Amino acid sequence: MAFLTTQLIINGNNGLWQFPRTSTTPGNYSFLQRSSLQRRRRKETVMSTTVSSGTHNKAISTQVPFIEGELDRPRWSGDTPISRLVAALIAIKPVYNLMKLGARQVLISTAEKNGIAWRDMTREILESEVYKEKELIENPSIVYPDYYLKPFHAYEQGNLSWEAAAEVEAATMSMIRRAMPSAASLEEATRLLRGNWLQAIEDHHTKNSGGLGIADILDVGCSVGVSTRFLADKFPLANVIGLDLSPYFLAVGQYKEKIRPLREKPIKWIHANGEATGLPSASFDIVSFSYVMHECPQTAIRGLLKEAYRVLRPGGTVALTDNSPKSKILQNLPPVLFTLMKSTEPHLDEYYLLDMENTMVETGFINVRSVLTDPRHRTVTGSVPKL
Repeated sequence: MAFLTTQLIINGNNGLWQFPRTSTTPGNYSFLQRSSLQRRRRKETVMSTTVSSGTHNKAISTQVPFIEGELDRPRWSGDTPISRLVAALIAIKPVYNLMKLGARQVLISTAEKNGIAWRDMTREILESEVYKEKELIENPSIVYPDYYLKPFHAYEQGNLSWEAAAEVEAATMSMIRRAMPSAASLEEATRLLRGNWLQAIEDHHTKNSGGLGIADILDVGCSVGVSTRFLADKFPLANVIGLDLSPYFLAVGQYKEKIRPLREKPIKWIHANGEATGLPSASFDIVSFSYVMHECPQTAIRGLLKEAYRVLRPGGTVALTDNSPKSKILQNLPPVLFTLMKSTEPHLDEYYLLDMENTMVETGFINVRSVLTDPRHRTVTGSVPKL
């Protein structure tokens, strides 16, 4: 199998990651082997990334080929025999409960094998002053959609629980580590994954906004604010809002932001439904969805995109990053893993069956573009037409 060799060249404050060749060291990833790609006529996406984060800025250019599979979506999604079999198993309550337990154990063990202190991170949140933040941020008039009140991610209360909120960041770290298996560390994997996503947003906006600045950013489905903080770091002069349906998630996000150094432009947190935010029309330059759409039924996805279109200024950019139906890795998941995944993600089939790019065009967006920004995920961007 092919091993992707990396070379780090330091030039002042810039770190240039180059991937000049492949070798045949066993134990790594054949999907990066160029000769195989040429023979099979596989598609290749090359991203160039600049990351600005934290109290110091480090520019990191990357050239990383991410390879699409041969299918439009995984065989285990949609109305296929294998998908129907998995659905039948999930419908059996005792089997479903075992699947949920198995999925949870896989997540935690994978995280801790990669040096992510899942239990310690969870305990730190649950033993903190986070509970006061929920009282400050919760909107008691919220009416939750039916789909949001059902079991989700192996939690009986879905996203409306302290346990789910306390474990989100560790789960996100574990996801990043799995998505970037060739990275030498979690830190490197995070720089690459988040950097590619942020660069895709910036590139699209620069090319298609007609000179519109980036003064106001809305992060819809922000969860505990991991993506929101990256957006605020990348665009430090912008006013950034994190919006979510879970007051538990928002409480964690607000608490973690309060214990870090104060920003020049503090993040604002809003408890609202992304399909009806209550925010003014044409008031944002960028609306972002990070790993949100695969957690929603198609009706909600259409509602989220419609609301994003409404609140964006002419020339504004919508950006969603999420599972890619064309990811070779996701298409080739072993049966055990995709069965466990579907047991905790009830809307995966609807997500994979939806033509996201066409749905965005139908909503009114133009210049719609989809790119693989890591081996598992795509970033889809679009623009609101200029007046």
